[in-house]
Amino acid sequence: MGFADSIDQLTRAGVKFEPGLTSHEFADIEQLYCFTFPPDLRDFLGHALPVSAGWTDWRHATPTELRSRLNWPSEGICFDIEHNAFWPNSWGQKPINISDACKIARKAIDAAPRLIPIYGHRYIPDRPHESGNPVFSVHQSDIIYYGEDLLDYLCNEFLDQFERSKLAIESVKQIELWSEIANSGG
Repeated sequence: MGFADSIDQLTRAGVKFEPGLTSHEFADIEQLYCFTFPPDLRDFLGHALPVSAGWTDWRHATPTELRSRLNWPSEGICFDIEHNAFWPNSWGQKPINISDACKIARKAIDAAPRLIPIYGHRYIPDRPHESGNPVFSVHQSDIIYYGEDLLDYLCNEFLDQFERSKLAIESVKQIELWSEIANSGG
C-alpha cells in the first residue's frame, strides 16, 4: 500500500483532507521552522493535507501553534528533568541546578534530528533526510516507537493493519537521541 491508498483509506476512516502542500508551501515551512521534511512525509503531505482535529495543519495553523507543537518534545523533556528525575547517562552528571540541566538537555535536543509533528504527539525525525525514519510517540520523556516508518505508523494509528507488539526495536532505524530514549524506556 502506498500513500495514495492510505489517503483513500484514511478518508473512509473519517480523516478530512485538503489539496496537498505545494512546493512553495513546503519551502516556506522549512525555511520558517528550520527543518526539512523527510521525503516520505513530503510525499504524503504533497498528495493531500490532513486537516482533521489532531493533525498538524501546516497550511492553516498559526506560527505560534506550529512552534508550540515543534517545541513539545523539548518542553516535555525539561518538565521531566525538573519533576520526574529524567536524565540520560549519555549527558554525564546531572547538574543540581534545574536551569543548568535544561540547558544541557536543550543543547542535546538542538543537536539531534528535529522531530516534526504529524498527529497528536506523534513525530517523525527530519534526519537522516531519507524515507523510512521511524515515527515516535512523544509525551515528555515517555518516547516510544509508533511505527517503523510513516506508512507503518498510519496503518497502526488509523487503519488497524499493524500490530505494535510485533515492532522489533532492532528492525527500526536508530535516530540520534530519540532512539536512545525510546530504547531505554524513557
